[in-house]
Amino acid sequence: MKNILVSIDFNEQEEFLMDKAYELAKAFNAKIWLVHISAPDPDFVGYDVGPQYIRDTRADDLRAEHKLLQDYAHILEAKDVRAEGLLVQGATVEMILKEAKKLNTDLIITGHHDHNFLYKAFIGSISDQIIKESKIPVLMVPLD
Repeated sequence: MKNILVSIDFNEQEEFLMDKAYELAKAFNAKIWLVHISAPDPDFVGYDVGPQYIRDTRADDLRAEHKLLQDYAHILEAKDVRAEGLLVQGATVEMILKEAKKLNTDLIITGHHDHNFLYKAFIGSISDQIIKESKIPVLMVPLD
């Protein structure tokens, strides 16, 4: 195992996912790729971009997310594990699988939140979709 992709969604439980990834990376001398999939820009999904203050706010949000990923990567590197943070925009499941393939990932680590029936019926579960569509092994870590 050389590359581990960790899907980070900034739900305040990413440290738990990073700990699991750290254990595996240390054991296998693997690199950790911390990946956050950010919502696509409005013009990408068919909406007008809106006024300048909306674009500025969106740019500030993306910069903050990118900095947080880099900070997490530095924390892992300080523990002697190779790590890199990537911020990608797009559809969550599609982009996780695309990045995993592009990075020659051997394992995808994702968190799983337990949701009620209505949430699952209307929105679904990202982790369930990743398991269904991935050709790469997936480690699902319960976060609730």
